[in-house]
Amino acid sequence: MVSGWIKHGDGKHLAPGEVVRPDERLTWPRTVGIGAQHVIAMFGATFVFPVVMGLDPNVAVMMSGVATILFLLIVQGKIPSYLGTSASFVGGVLAIRAAQGDSATVTGAILVAGLVLAGVGVLIHVLGVKVINKVFPPVVTGAVVMLIGFGLAFVVADVYWPKDQWMALITMTLTFIFIVAFKGFLGRIGILLGLVAGFVLSWVADKVFGNLTVVDAATQQVTSVPRVSFDAVAKADWFGWPNFHGPAFELGAIVLVLPAVIALIAENVGHVKAVGEMTGTDVDPSMGRAVAADGVATAVASAVGGSPTTTYAENIGVMAATRVYSTAAYYVAAVIAILFGLIPKFGALVAATPEGVLGGVTVILYGMIGLLGAKIWIENRVDFADPVNMVPVGAGIILAIGPVKQMITDDFTLEGIALGTIVVLVGYHLLRVISGRRGATALAGGTRGDAG
Repeated sequence: MVSGWIKHGDGKHLAPGEVVRPDERLTWPRTVGIGAQHVIAMFGATFVFPVVMGLDPNVAVMMSGVATILFLLIVQGKIPSYLGTSASFVGGVLAIRAAQGDSATVTGAILVAGLVLAGVGVLIHVLGVKVINKVFPPVVTGAVVMLIGFGLAFVVADVYWPKDQWMALITMTLTFIFIVAFKGFLGRIGILLGLVAGFVLSWVADKVFGNLTVVDAATQQVTSVPRVSFDAVAKADWFGWPNFHGPAFELGAIVLVLPAVIALIAENVGHVKAVGEMTGTDVDPSMGRAVAADGVATAVASAVGGSPTTTYAENIGVMAATRVYSTAAYYVAAVIAILFGLIPKFGALVAATPEGVLGGVTVILYGMIGLLGAKIWIENRVDFADPVNMVPVGAGIILAIGPVKQMITDDFTLEGIALGTIVVLVGYHLLRVISGRRGATALAGGTRGDAG
């Protein structure tokens, strides 16, 4: 159901233990308020990640609204969820940028990944959820999520942190405090609060201490630059369309972002199951639709210059706190996000975030992404005493963190996260086949009985 929501009770109150189900709603003023809260919850990461990837944050937030509406329509209103910017593509995108790829090449690669994800969703819908566990067991999905996070360590160390070390350290520390000291909603937007605090302190530092002294690594030329520049903000219009652009397709760039599809599959499945548990409904029949919907949304968003999308844990947290799972609130949130995208001046302000501040924020974001992989292992009790699990996972993570480069041809190189993902996925299934054959041979020869 995507329209004609039933009013829950009097539309104002929830009795202990009650929840507002996806096909229900509160009064419209309360629904609008909850929808606005969902926008604020997703705002931090949905704006931070496009900035990190060098994409327009206004396009990203507008298309997150469009993506959310597409998702709700495709899942037929059965799974309430907001689609914000995915962090899983950051590593691949930064590798494309390092190879001098432009925004069109980046979004073209993401578009293809979105179509692949949509295809996987169709397969899950046709073949059932169990197929995904065979190809991507917890040991593999956990490893891919981990190497996507930890594989970005070089970005913090080499790109952001050196630009303003002290501001990066201060921003990181403040973000620590905001996340832990604040409870409820404020704690959930601790990353955004840390970014805002770092931004303001950078502006103050410009006034008090003057500009930063920067040395160009290539030319060794010394320049003086402000931490915060509002030139682009002053030139931007208050109202207007964001900077849309079309995609461009390059095979090398596409290969670099494809590993993120594995992480998105794991992320979507986990988030959808969490919603199912909270609402007390069986979401397995809709799992394929949910994954396909995210793929379609990612393809549509990137087709006009937007960032990749994914279901958002931040918004799931809001649902858990409010006990309101109404899809009506998500439609409201989507409309608000689209309207925000029509304010270019605000997008320019976000894009003016100093690189030192991004260093302080991303060191936390990347670390948290990596540890989500460990969480998958713990929850599924992955046995690392088994070399089939330990060997390819350990190797893949080191290749990603390096980042290690593997020349395939003169014009094509696999490196970092892409290389690590392939090693984990192919290595695990290869070793599993070898281990199974050795076990069968040993059993046929009586060696297992002798050993016992």
